[in-house]
Amino acid sequence: MPGFRRTVAALSSMMVVVACGPQPRPTTDKSTGVDSATAHATAFDESAWRPLTEKDIPGDSLGASIRRGLYLIRFTNESLPQNVPSNLRCVSCHLNDGTKVEAAPLTGSHARFPKYMGRTGAVIDLAERVNYCFTRSLAGNAIPKNSREMQDILAYIAFISKGVPVGYKLKGADGLISTPDTLDADGGRGEQIFKAKCQVCHGANGEGAVPPAPALWGPRSYSIGASMARRERAASFIRHNMPFNAPGSLTLQEAFDLSAFINSHPRPDSPGKEKDYPAGGSAADTPYDTYGHKAFQPPPRLFPHPNAKGTAEVPAPAPIRKSK
Repeated sequence: MPGFRRTVAALSSMMVVVACGPQPRPTTDKSTGVDSATAHATAFDESAWRPLTEKDIPGDSLGASIRRGLYLIRFTNESLPQNVPSNLRCVSCHLNDGTKVEAAPLTGSHARFPKYMGRTGAVIDLAERVNYCFTRSLAGNAIPKNSREMQDILAYIAFISKGVPVGYKLKGADGLISTPDTLDADGGRGEQIFKAKCQVCHGANGEGAVPPAPALWGPRSYSIGASMARRERAASFIRHNMPFNAPGSLTLQEAFDLSAFINSHPRPDSPGKEKDYPAGGSAADTPYDTYGHKAFQPPPRLFPHPNAKGTAEVPAPAPIRKSK
């Protein structure tokens, strides 16, 4: 028995060393120059991958957090009225619970952050990116990063990103599908298309007449700092996703005309937008002034944010302190 106990103790010590000691670093194949982590991502078969859905949510404590996160993105303005004064929800843009490829999917986001964001001019984490949606697209206020709500939203995004290798960019990972940004647009034609195909849900005044159809302009719509306020971004969303009962039925020209009409109306301001793109590089159709860029066809009026000096902005990452 003493010998047996010594053997068990020795094995236990070895297990501790293996579990707690330095973990193996990614190795590099000398014949190809590819490290093991990159090889893993390369071996990922995106065509065979599918995001998990609500029916896959486990029945444990983590599952409860995931489910709360899902319901927060489905019913954002109803659940967090203090953060979302607009009548938009996360799923107003991130369709199919954030899984539709043509509608700025959230799938795989958990594997791509932290990352550099040109508009911010800094590396940001996923919670900060979520808050940019709250302050910009939802024209609201940031959620505390350590709040239960933020953790639940992040839990859901991680859930629908399961299986995507770190650093891998799924199709649609950059947001909306790119379209020609030089296409001429006619807001007059867009108005006629809106009356014929969009007004039934979004209302004659763009107020969002049939829930959950969101307001497209006015004080309860997305802010000037949202991606949708750019003509090309809105045209891409419209082209691939609208009308809701016949997505993809509009031509690209019709989508651009609609975008020009919709974004020619007043909408909420985005506090701090003048600090965007500190290194330059803003898109040509950005509708407000940035560094080295003059506003492209800005709306005629901006509604002031009621909390402009509070949590309407996402705090910029702290600058690097230089050693003395």
